[in-house]
Amino acid sequence: MNIYQNSQFFKKLLIFLLGISLITACDSIQADEKSITKDKILIGDNYGELYDQGKLRTYYFYTPKSYNLDRSMALVLVFHGDDGNGRSISNVTRFNELAEQKGFIVVYPDGIDQKWSLRGNAQGKVDDVLFVSALINHLQQQLNIDSHKVYATGFSRGGILTQALACKLPNKIAGFASVAGSLPARLKPSCQPETPISMLTINGTNDRDVLFEGDDHTQRGALVSISDMVEFWRSHDRCTLSNASLNFSEDKVKTAIYTNCSGNSEVWQLAVVNGGHFWPGGSSTDESLNKFNAKLGLNASETIWDFFQRHSS
Repeated sequence: MNIYQNSQFFKKLLIFLLGISLITACDSIQADEKSITKDKILIGDNYGELYDQGKLRTYYFYTPKSYNLDRSMALVLVFHGDDGNGRSISNVTRFNELAEQKGFIVVYPDGIDQKWSLRGNAQGKVDDVLFVSALINHLQQQLNIDSHKVYATGFSRGGILTQALACKLPNKIAGFASVAGSLPARLKPSCQPETPISMLTINGTNDRDVLFEGDDHTQRGALVSISDMVEFWRSHDRCTLSNASLNFSEDKVKTAIYTNCSGNSEVWQLAVVNGGHFWPGGSSTDESLNKFNAKLGLNASETIWDFFQRHSS
């Protein structure tokens, strides 16, 4: 081999070695980035985002001071109503305060254009059930979440989304609670989850947006009556016992608690007598609503958390 060939050989060898070094360095940087993501402790208020179905999605979340990397925590997903967002529903429900007291992570996703879509279509709408599934996966990569204690609740359209999640994501979510929501009529025939569903429903008997007797003409799509919704889940879970063990005055909150259900599931119904379209016990700028809440004695967020704690997947 002549001098020229030698120099060419060593030049190629040097380029090859440099390439390996760069690849190794990049792998190391990526590993560090993943490690930083997992090890970074995010306490208090935070915002996050992810891409799903070609859209940038955002969410607001709260991590309590008791969070640490060595102990997994329950996750509560809270879905806002139409024209709301994650931060606004956090203010209404006060779930952050409860998360700090009880030690769980609470996440408030944002709907696109402040609305939820239960099915994608040719107009480019996303399927928010698929988004929630992707979000749970994403959060489990970011935080130490107990996969057996993932829960979903929502208000109004967010409550309707929660009902849809019970139909379609029963293996990822251990308990559901809808407030001022109901089961979409079009979903009912195909809603056949393979596992028992623990469901809590809270509705006002005088709700003019999500009618207690059901509605075929709501902007949210046809909804079954509240009694039909409760009977649907009771029947699905094969519950055989009914009692009213919650400590509420029957002239203010009528309760139906169905137990002895498949897989230790339960169905709870709370009907707020003369209640409207609201989150019981929540924050409001409406003084008349605040007075109604004060007399009612029902804190929906605390009741929902108590219900969730009874169930895991």
